[in-house]
Amino acid sequence: MKKEAQIFKALSDETRVKIIVMLSKGSLCACKILEAFDITQPTLSYHMKILCNTGLVNCEKKGLWNYYSLNDETVLVISDYIKLIRRT
Repeated sequence: MKKEAQIFKALSDETRVKIIVMLSKGSLCACKILEAFDITQPTLSYHMKILCNTGLVNCEKKGLWNYYSLNDETVLVISDYIKLIRRT
């Protein structure tokens, strides 16, 4: 349950939830994510590091930019966990 707690903690921030929603539509360059927010690049990096460290988001470096995508396996783990909670 430690991993699930870390994921829910990461999702307790509104910016990170919005990033997850954006990534649910497909892989995005960090530059595109940054355009959607009124934050600095270091602040975006901070949020992305948290999301990547939990395993919710994958990162792939291409040239100067990082491209981010949802980690489907982790999303399924969380989905199954929520279903388990509903049953109890």
